[in-house]
Amino acid sequence: MRLKGTYTAIVTPFTASEEIDYEALKKLIHEQADAGVAGIVPCGTTGESPTLTHKEHLDVITKVVTWSKEKRSDMAVIAGTGSNSTKEAITLTSAAAEVGADFALVVNPYYNKPTQDGMIQHFCKIADSSKIPIILYNIPGRTSIKLELETIVELSRHENIAGIKEATGDISFMAQIIESVHENFALLSGDDNLLLPILSIGGKGVISVVSNLYPALAVQMTAKYFAGDTEESKKIFYKLFPLMRAMFLESNPIPVKYALSVQKKIQNVLRLPLTPISKQHESSIENILVELEANND
Repeated sequence: MRLKGTYTAIVTPFTASEEIDYEALKKLIHEQADAGVAGIVPCGTTGESPTLTHKEHLDVITKVVTWSKEKRSDMAVIAGTGSNSTKEAITLTSAAAEVGADFALVVNPYYNKPTQDGMIQHFCKIADSSKIPIILYNIPGRTSIKLELETIVELSRHENIAGIKEATGDISFMAQIIESVHENFALLSGDDNLLLPILSIGGKGVISVVSNLYPALAVQMTAKYFAGDTEESKKIFYKLFPLMRAMFLESNPIPVKYALSVQKKIQNVLRLPLTPISKQHESSIENILVELEANND
């Protein structure tokens, strides 16, 4: 299974009592499948993985696999299984593989700040133990550490490491990665608002937040680009660009959960320490959604 296209970093919907709303989650997954996304990414940052119990984490992945595959057998499930404990990441990755996930998304080990050698050993140990390929997740803004170029190049040589979700925001750095790794090692954008420039330097797609809201448009944006219709891809990009920016008015997934609640797809409920979006930003998101709906032909 190749990594290419639009993958949705799916939210984890909650009920008013903060239990997981599996009925809402199922509807979201089916909508994504019908829109043609390349895959679903459960239990990532957007899925509020830090506040899920281990049981909930595996339950969400299991249900996402089931609901995805019953709609489309070709739709990948990339399960978030990272941890700052190598042993815990191995356990989570193994469990995700057992329930049918296709890939594991493994974030930089946060808080304990290992060296580059420590991270090489961390990711290699997970990859060696895993029955499914892993994808590195480089997001120093949340983890306080960065996978450096030499580290990524070394890890790219591991036969069970399929690619990287890049969220450093540094296009030059990403170009150096693509220049330095073999062609089968996929770089996926971790930021919607950098997707077009990342595709232009050889990126293979995006793990997207906005595709929670407009999956068909997000799919068309990458599909048109890869089909050679870059002008149409650019047109869709700029149509979604205000929404892309709005999704980071506050910490992800605060804005996207509010936007989905405006669309009446989920309740606007998060688990502490995340709180619902501030009133000052509600109208900004609502106005963008109204304009998108008016222009979404």
